[in-house]
Amino acid sequence: MTEEKKEKPDLLSRRKFIRNTGYTVGGLAVGGVLGSILPLGTAKKHKEETAQNFNRALMYFTPEQFRIVEAATERIYPKDEHGPGAKELGVAFFIDHQLAGDWGFNSREYMQAPFFKGEKVQGFQGRLKRRDIFDIALRELNNHSQSVYKKDFVDLKGDEKDSILKDFEEDKVNITTISPSGFFNMLRSSTLEGVYSDPLYGGNKNMDGWKMRNYPGSQMAYASVIEKDFKKIKPQSLQNHMGK
Repeated sequence: MTEEKKEKPDLLSRRKFIRNTGYTVGGLAVGGVLGSILPLGTAKKHKEETAQNFNRALMYFTPEQFRIVEAATERIYPKDEHGPGAKELGVAFFIDHQLAGDWGFNSREYMQAPFFKGEKVQGFQGRLKRRDIFDIALRELNNHSQSVYKKDFVDLKGDEKDSILKDFEEDKVNITTISPSGFFNMLRSSTLEGVYSDPLYGGNKNMDGWKMRNYPGSQMAYASVIEKDFKKIKPQSLQNHMGK
C-alpha cells in the first residue's frame, strides 16, 4: 500500500510532463517552459497564426543579407503617405524566395559558353547565376558602405543609403566580377515585382501594394460587373482560390 501511494505522484508528474511537452505548433514540438505555460487552446490559436505566415521564412539569404536587401529595397520603394514601403510589404522575402527557386538558378535560360560582354540594354550576359550576383553584390554593397562611411549599409542614414545605391546605379563602384548597374537594375525590378506580385509569393503583404493601385488582383471572373459602371473591387489573392 505504501509503495502504491509513492508511485502515484510520480505517475501524475510524468503524465503532466508528457502532456506539456506534447503540444505541436506548425509541425514543431513545443515543450519546456513554453509547453507548460501555454494552455491547449492557446497552442491551437498560435498554430493558426503560424500557418498564416508560412512564407515569412528565409529560403536563401543569410540573416545579414536579408537585412541589407530589406534596407536597400525600402530606399527604392519607401513608405510614404500613400502606403507602406518595401520592408512592410515583405519584398525582401519575395526576393529571397525567388533566388531559392528557378529564377535564382537561371534554370530557364541558356547558360552555356561562350560568354560575351553584352550591351547595357541587353542586361547581364555572363556565366553567373542571379543568386551568385546577389551574393557578390550584397557583399560589395557593404564593403563600399564601409569604405565611404565607415559603417555597414544597414546602419546608414537614408540619404547615405541612397548615395551608395546611386554609386551602384552609375557604375561608380569598381567591381570586376559583376556589373554594379546591372545589379542595381535587377534589384530595382525585383523590388517592384515584390511590391505588386501575388502575396502567395512572399511580397505584397495583405495585398497593400494592389490596394494602393486599386488593382483587383486575381479575380475568378468579372461577369457580374463587366457591363456596369466602374466599381472598386476588393482585391483577391491566389490564396483566396485555393481549395475552391
